[in-house]
Amino acid sequence: MNWPATTTGSCENMTASTSDFPDFAAFAAYLDSLGLFHMDLGPGRMRAALAGLRLESLPHLAAQVVGTNGKGSTAALLAGLLAAHGLPTGLYLSPHFVSVRERILLGGKMISEEDWTRAASAVQAAVAGRGLDGRLTYFELLTAMAAWLFADLGAEAAVYEAGLGGAGDATTALPRDLTLFTPMGLDHASVIGPTLADIALDKAGALIPSGQAVTGPQPAEAAAVLRREALARGTRLFDAAELAAYDPSSRQATLLFPKRLDVPDVKLKLAGPHQAQNAALALAGFALCAEAMGIAPDSEAVRRALAETFLPGRLHLLRLPGMAPALLLDSAHNLPALTALETALKALLVSPTALIFTCLADKDFEAMASMAARLTTGPIYVPELPGVSRARPAAEVAARLGKRAMAVAGPREALEAVEKLDGTVLVCGSMYLLAALFADRPN
Repeated sequence: MNWPATTTGSCENMTASTSDFPDFAAFAAYLDSLGLFHMDLGPGRMRAALAGLRLESLPHLAAQVVGTNGKGSTAALLAGLLAAHGLPTGLYLSPHFVSVRERILLGGKMISEEDWTRAASAVQAAVAGRGLDGRLTYFELLTAMAAWLFADLGAEAAVYEAGLGGAGDATTALPRDLTLFTPMGLDHASVIGPTLADIALDKAGALIPSGQAVTGPQPAEAAAVLRREALARGTRLFDAAELAAYDPSSRQATLLFPKRLDVPDVKLKLAGPHQAQNAALALAGFALCAEAMGIAPDSEAVRRALAETFLPGRLHLLRLPGMAPALLLDSAHNLPALTALETALKALLVSPTALIFTCLADKDFEAMASMAARLTTGPIYVPELPGVSRARPAAEVAARLGKRAMAVAGPREALEAVEKLDGTVLVCGSMYLLAALFADRPN
């Protein structure tokens, strides 16, 4: 197999051109070889791929989760609720930490390498002769594979987490029954708009004309855009609070639709006060899905789903052999997420002994720097991220964070610097940083 010598793209939006996928190892190696940043948004290629796959309509209920932060947790919680009620449920997430197979799950489990290879070959064959010359972006390729796999393996419901946008996102090209909107904030502003109103307008592009959508709490500016666009498209837009609630103090989950169901004594496995908001949005989405599929919500199934759903890298406490401190890993990589992380640390009474932090070059580091620095009163280690094209130089990040910050050669060196400390070391700022630590973790 001869893979292309040169390619362009980012880890989420790179152009992929393949001639064959003989096995998963070759496919994974090909994906790993793509490293240059390149944005190429738009629904045309994805729609052509779906037509080639004969997936212009999906044989499963499809819910899409769009927003700036909380998409992964909300999507996982909704998928967990559907699965707990007996539905074979697919879940499409991004990004991944160690293996790309983490992105496409069925029944909470990764799909086999053989099925991945079949899906990749099916998508490659589908786009051939459709004016694409075999080319899809990385994210489009994986989205098409997910839809094909869920259909092929008999999923009755699937939850798709959007990438960075809404209007031009590959998941928006999918036929969908419901769109959920998590909180919007300033992120990817250079791609989808410099203001919150611009970002909200792009994400509102995921609204289903004459369909249904649910939103969690939004900044006033974003909420106004979302409601205006829903009205223009004839989309029935619910506030999550109209349909469901989750009270972290009393640990009660409540469905208000299609009829009231109170579920007491529910402790979320996902940590942090912000997860209560994600749980309420997932419950609201589940209420609409249950009505559409004729499911009677069951209190024990709801309790089990909320208590068992977990995603790595979300206030994830990790203990490594040979390290004195615990590591608290969080995927916060923009200002709204860092704000939520700071609130969560206070609520959990966690005062990190040290911080391992970095920030990609396309993020608003100036807005994040002061908050990142105050997440600990101890030392801050800023590792280089070798092989990540969007990485910001560690020395630049450390200089902006102040005298307590120092640049180190990489994630492993950052771990070595903190291995004798007491307490808890916080790791945040970039999903790539977390991925490097997960990949380096001893079995």
